[in-house]
Amino acid sequence: MVKGTESRIISLEKAAENGDYDCILVLGAKVMPDGSLSPILKDRVKVGLELYFNGAAPKLLMSGDHGRKEYDEVGAMKNFAISEGVSSADLFMDHAGFSTYESVYRAKEIFGAKRVLIVTQKYHLHRALYIAKRLGLEADGVASDLRDYRSMAYNNTREYLARIKAFGMCIFKPEPTYLGETIPIYGDGNLTND
Repeated sequence: MVKGTESRIISLEKAAENGDYDCILVLGAKVMPDGSLSPILKDRVKVGLELYFNGAAPKLLMSGDHGRKEYDEVGAMKNFAISEGVSSADLFMDHAGFSTYESVYRAKEIFGAKRVLIVTQKYHLHRALYIAKRLGLEADGVASDLRDYRSMAYNNTREYLARIKAFGMCIFKPEPTYLGETIPIYGDGNLTND
């Protein structure tokens, strides 16, 4: 998985130079009880915003868990992006990105993306790019490692198991928890507000 995706991990500068992605897919992570972004998620969103402001793609797709009213990764991500000056119309929320597999699957099938730029930490990026390739979604990735994270031992162990699961899912290709109507990524991101 790592060897087959390493060449798809590019620098922020290279991504901005390419500038021909449908969207920047920012993968969700933990939101704190007060609604603020965890350090890992904040860094993902910051890198996504830097790519957006440097012209890598015209739209941002925030994908994460909003399966419960009291827990909303994508709303917190969008609020942070708006506070940094992104137009709400350019921000799409995938409320049902419950896993990396579902986020990538839905980017293609619900939002109609054909070429995406995935943003997450490097330990996670290989799996995300592998899934995209197996699902027929053209993707590059930019790592969002802006600091050392306290939970890396846990994250690396979890990632090892998640890669095994992803390998199986990419063989059987189950549908995600929710599909629904198409929401074109070229449209208005406000259509994804709740």
